[in-house]
Amino acid sequence: MNQADIGLIGLAVMGQNLVLNMADHGFRVCVYNRTYDKTEAFLKNQAGDRPIEGADSLQALVSNLKQPRKVMLMVKAGEVVDSFIDQLVPLLAPGDMIIDGGNSLYTDSIRRTQDLKEKGILFIGAGVSGGEEGARTGPSIMPGGNPDAWPAIRPIFQAIAAKADGMPCCDWVGQDGAGHYVKMVHNGIEYGDMQLISETYQLMRWGLGLSADKCHEVFKKWNQGVLNSYLIEITADILRFKDSDGLPLVDKILDAAGQKGTGKWTGISSLELGTPLTLISESVYARCLSALKQQRVAAAERYPVADKPHLSEDEIEMLLQAIHDALYASKIISYTQGYMLMSEAAKTYGWNLNYGGIALMWRGGCIIRSTFLGEIKQAYDEAPQLDNLLSAPFFENAIKDAESNWRKAVVFAIQSQVATPALSSALSFFDGYRTASSPANLLQAQRDYFGAHTYERVDAQRGKFFHTDWIQVRRSNQL
Repeated sequence: MNQADIGLIGLAVMGQNLVLNMADHGFRVCVYNRTYDKTEAFLKNQAGDRPIEGADSLQALVSNLKQPRKVMLMVKAGEVVDSFIDQLVPLLAPGDMIIDGGNSLYTDSIRRTQDLKEKGILFIGAGVSGGEEGARTGPSIMPGGNPDAWPAIRPIFQAIAAKADGMPCCDWVGQDGAGHYVKMVHNGIEYGDMQLISETYQLMRWGLGLSADKCHEVFKKWNQGVLNSYLIEITADILRFKDSDGLPLVDKILDAAGQKGTGKWTGISSLELGTPLTLISESVYARCLSALKQQRVAAAERYPVADKPHLSEDEIEMLLQAIHDALYASKIISYTQGYMLMSEAAKTYGWNLNYGGIALMWRGGCIIRSTFLGEIKQAYDEAPQLDNLLSAPFFENAIKDAESNWRKAVVFAIQSQVATPALSSALSFFDGYRTASSPANLLQAQRDYFGAHTYERVDAQRGKFFHTDWIQVRRSNQL
């Protein structure tokens, strides 16, 4: 029996498709699943005559691997990953590798990298994006962990990854938890993109009164321009899809969104690092609000929406352009905030992130793949130390061009009583970011008043901290 190049544990759909992808690229793979019946079914059906072998135990899996051994876990994040690691460690030798390809929390990957390093085992925490289709035909892969493992796993990962302009959408991200952190931010941006698109759809359907078919036409047209992306493409497809009775299937889907936690983790990290991630956080909260279906239905009866004014065809076309520009500008803000968060995390955890390279990794295979990402890579190619995407000439010009329509779209949403938390928070962030003098001076005075938290001054006495006895001043003024 020929020994395998890599072993993979977990034969759910993602795991199966990654195995088939590896095998189609000439790698011999040994697979293991907790239930051997699933392994047998996979070998009999999907695997076909590919170089894929099954193992009925972890010991059999490890013994069938070339040295240094490479074992990839495609199992549920959390305790299940730790359980398999605990079982594998006694079977492995120094220099062998364990790769976690699930949606693990980056702090777990930081811990696992260090724990396994002490045992001589090399750990990689790899974010894998692209869903079932991406895993099969070419995902975006974001590996981090112990850099000593990268040379051995690189040929496999870069072979199976998606390609953008001939370059693999996979490269080394950074130490310990960097790979899973970047994947987490990717998922947060995915939350934001999906919410922004959903809000523009809501403005079209309920604000402008367009049919699902007309919305399909609009999104299909938008996909030919600056908004070209996988999510815009599938949105157009969804809106065109009809149920068996000929009516739009989208109208029959319950409007209560689910989530698996990565968006929440992104928001939590932004709070821990003190970085404004308003759009993505609002996107997470929007899903939470959507889940309150019964309360929303009751509230709709209690607070009925006012009748909408009739709009001419010309007015509808003008508003569609405004909504388009609002979506584009808000998308820029979403990525701006995501990159701000990654930058702060890199400083905190000591990661040397290649921001242009990250954009390249996201250009193909992943859910947020889009033409837009090429502009981010270009921005960092031109200015590797770029402090903020809004400082890049391309995005500065794009925001300035879209700003007027962005405001029109948000005002239209308010007038139409359509909730647009992501579009609106993006505009609010922009207005706050470009404000030279914020109201935080009053906020600092309030903090000093009730809690003696002190404040700094902007005049000749700057550079020192002061406290004012506000209560004594008030009493003096009352005399």
